[in-house]
Amino acid sequence: MAPHLGHVHLKVRDVERALEFYTGLFGLDVTERVGSYAFLTFGDHHHDIALQGLGGDAPAAGPGVGLYHAAFELDDTDALKELYHDLEERGVAASPVDHGISKALYFDDPAGNGLEAYVDTRDTMDEDWEAMNRPFDPEAL
Repeated sequence: MAPHLGHVHLKVRDVERALEFYTGLFGLDVTERVGSYAFLTFGDHHHDIALQGLGGDAPAAGPGVGLYHAAFELDDTDALKELYHDLEERGVAASPVDHGISKALYFDDPAGNGLEAYVDTRDTMDEDWEAMNRPFDPEAL
């Protein structure tokens, strides 16, 4: 299976307003709410859009509100490790983050657009998910 677009993560000022917009206009369903996050789906997998509420004081679109990254879901941890090596060979810095429900690499494309490549690890979890962002060693995958 080839990689596919996994989800889009949007930073927003008001999660409730964004939820009404995306569910009302596009028919997305809410699959999960965790803290200031809401996850929406078209129905094929956990989420197509992740909304992150920053609060009404967040700055205008750019580094604050707006597109955070586009994400690509990979088949397995071997593919994630291979991508990590490919990024290293190209001189592209990547930040490995364990979210508990996924292992992800965050990096920028040549134009500076934020990207994520990840492997869903929910089926290997022994406990309930809590929002987390911990570094991990891609070489240990």
